[in-house]
Amino acid sequence: MARAAGLRGAAPRALLLPLLLLLLLLPLPLLLARAPRPPDAPRRHPVSRGPEPWLEAPPDSDAPALAAQEALPPAGRPRPPRCGVPNPPDGLSARNRQKRFVLSGGRWEKTDLTYRILRFPWQLLREQVRQAVAEALQVWSDVTPLTFTEVHEGHADIVIDFTRYWHGDNLPFDGPGGILAHAFFPKTHREGDVHFDYDETWTIGDNQGTDLLQVAAHEFGHVLGLQHTTAAKALMSPFYTFRYPLSLSPDDRRGIQQLYGRPRLAPTSRPPDLGPGTGADTNEIAPLEPDAPPDACQVSFDAAATIRGELFFFKAGFVWRLRGGRLQPGYPALASRHWQGLPSPVDAAFEDAQGHIWFFQGAQYWVYDGEKPVLGPAPLSELGLRGSAVHAALVWGSEKSKIYFFQGGDYWRFQPSARRVDSPVPRRATDWRGVPSEIDAAFQDAEGFAYFLRGRLYWKFDPVKVKALEGFPRLVGPDFFSCTEAANTLR
Repeated sequence: MARAAGLRGAAPRALLLPLLLLLLLLPLPLLLARAPRPPDAPRRHPVSRGPEPWLEAPPDSDAPALAAQEALPPAGRPRPPRCGVPNPPDGLSARNRQKRFVLSGGRWEKTDLTYRILRFPWQLLREQVRQAVAEALQVWSDVTPLTFTEVHEGHADIVIDFTRYWHGDNLPFDGPGGILAHAFFPKTHREGDVHFDYDETWTIGDNQGTDLLQVAAHEFGHVLGLQHTTAAKALMSPFYTFRYPLSLSPDDRRGIQQLYGRPRLAPTSRPPDLGPGTGADTNEIAPLEPDAPPDACQVSFDAAATIRGELFFFKAGFVWRLRGGRLQPGYPALASRHWQGLPSPVDAAFEDAQGHIWFFQGAQYWVYDGEKPVLGPAPLSELGLRGSAVHAALVWGSEKSKIYFFQGGDYWRFQPSARRVDSPVPRRATDWRGVPSEIDAAFQDAEGFAYFLRGRLYWKFDPVKVKALEGFPRLVGPDFFSCTEAANTLR
């Protein structure tokens, strides 16, 4: 019996040894996989790369500048898309907090820069991209002496590329969202390089994707020497927010002018009126144009013209564009975005029968073929006007064959083919019955009616009865810009 009991006890021990050996030979992950999971334990999923803040670059990277570690947003809150150029260190920001804008420490030693686009995004036509890049550069050239010229081969100062993930500079992109683009400052070994994430949904002028115009203008600020700023609504803010139209904030202007100064005066321009205190360094840079576009409901326009079948209103360097009676998205915008080199403000404008667009300011005029300048500035004396400014210009007739210039209480008939007025001696504006003798702007609509603007009021002129219609003047704002007024009556 004792022997039998011993055998019965030995059998389990004999089986236990092989089982232990088997357990030791099994891989650990398999053992863990077999372990039961509590029913309420959270499931783990692969973490997708969404919008992320810029983190400090490794010591051997080609980072555009030293990065400051950025605080993460609260859990569950989406992180907004942003520029991949790191923010300056906190100490640098503190030293610049009074003026907000922050300089990188580098600037270009020349003002005439070239640029080249290597590759393009798939969503946009090449010409759309080229136009957006030119406009994005122009917001900086409008307020500085800088010029930008595109080249299609060979060396360029600024090299623009659309690329993906790892692309050779140790600053990889992360797919849609997150980091949108980055650029390298002047005086670095990659100066002039601007990279855009190819995987973004690039658009122009709408918020259905990422607006290339705004992102490009931001990156060009870096490539010219500006760091990120904490100023509200500045173009150089690190986080992307869709805003239209594209414009610089006062902080952006002060920053770029700290580096490059103001635009050069044209040789024919009148020097500015220098008041008391000239030459005193106040450490302040005055803005060159209004901080924001004027309110169309409250202003008297400088000029108005029908161009390519659309109606354009001009005021203080800005333009409003109406098509079919509706203000177009992205407007008001700087008029110089359409017509580079256009003076600000313009006194009058019109489009002739050949499609040339004429602009007037003071004793000079300019002519454009579409958006391409073909003449100007040229003196009004070439047109037979002796020392008279053009305050308004009206194209009259279905063939655009009659053009009239208005100044004060006088007007002249102009022949575009001969580039001369019929006579240097003007006629009295009282010939236009029911219209005030002095006007600010004039244009003709598609039905042949003429419109005369003075202050915030306008008169509609009947081409058949040759006099202003009954019920006028009316306010411009409610009828053209849907402004809310108590009553649209003469005031």
